[in-house]
Amino acid sequence: MGCVGSKPEDAVANKGRPGIVEEVAVFVPGLRAPKNVDFVQSLGDRLPKRLVEHLSALRTKIVVMAAQEAPTVAKPRRKTATQHGGSSLADLLQALEDYLPVLLGLAKDGSQLTDKVQFAWANQMDDAEETKMANAWYEVLSVLHLMAMICFSEANLLLLPKVSGDGDHLKEYEESRRTSIDKFLKAAGYLDCAIQHVLPRLPPDLRKELPVDLAEGVLHSLHIQALGQATDYIAQYPLAEGWGGKHHLFIKLKYVEAKAAAYYYHGVLLDEGNTQKSHTAAVAALKAADDFLKESKRASEAFNVLPPTTRNPLPWGSMKYLCEKIPKHVSSKVRINRDLYTQDRILERAPTLPDFPVALKPDEYRLPEVDPSWNYSMWISV
Repeated sequence: MGCVGSKPEDAVANKGRPGIVEEVAVFVPGLRAPKNVDFVQSLGDRLPKRLVEHLSALRTKIVVMAAQEAPTVAKPRRKTATQHGGSSLADLLQALEDYLPVLLGLAKDGSQLTDKVQFAWANQMDDAEETKMANAWYEVLSVLHLMAMICFSEANLLLLPKVSGDGDHLKEYEESRRTSIDKFLKAAGYLDCAIQHVLPRLPPDLRKELPVDLAEGVLHSLHIQALGQATDYIAQYPLAEGWGGKHHLFIKLKYVEAKAAAYYYHGVLLDEGNTQKSHTAAVAALKAADDFLKESKRASEAFNVLPPTTRNPLPWGSMKYLCEKIPKHVSSKVRINRDLYTQDRILERAPTLPDFPVALKPDEYRLPEVDPSWNYSMWISV
């Protein structure tokens, strides 16, 4: 969705950079994948055998699927399909949803098993950064984070331009955009649940030891990205290192693009007025739109060169329209009003944008009830 995409040959010009550069419409800061855990050793003498096996099977399935999904996320054009016709990302999300209610049996209030299993996860962008914690709420937090990142990945696939010869680009784009909004709101719901209802369950000492992916500030920034809000709010969080810096630049890029769009449409509306003041304000707003559009190109370049190297897809849909329309409209408007307004009479600052309330809200997500297996497995002989 970026206005300008860096060329693949530019990205690989320096020796040592990868030959295939990921195309990014939505930046996903790496999938955190679970590592194998021995439930039998940790819970074998505390729970019925079948329940331990069930818990182990559900998590092992996720370990395998997440490992298989890593290349697909890194190369989004290789969208895989299952034998049933659905996407592998959707199957991984379903596997996580199946696992969560069983996992919550370890984390429920009053459980003596919350700290009996040491759960291990690692970000697939840096497998060396593996984090192990003996706390079931850490596992719940990690599951919710992965569910949100899957939604981000699905949105990225939807928003990459499609190659089609049937002339239905606009219709397809609008359908993809509507679906991507659903993915973002779903991701925001998972993140909101993680922040509001899971993080507080972790002891303060463990919260300090959380990997950067799960730090409260990072979860907030991902939540904001999902809702498409501005970058100002996340500036206070420590996102300067590693993928956090790239994530910060991505949100800044989208923020600047949004400013360009907002000032352009605001200028068009102001120009509908019949007064000299409204026309002057319109020219100032349109010039601000053009400035933000140019800034978005610089932000895009800064985002793409920061490791891991990426490139934005060619603009399409609304951004393609704005990239073409804003420079032409600004040039035309300044030329038309040249005689009426001298340069020093144009406002030095762009007019203030209207203060609109945030219309999008995350889809509400609540942790599921504990799986029924925990109600009878402990006293039925298995």
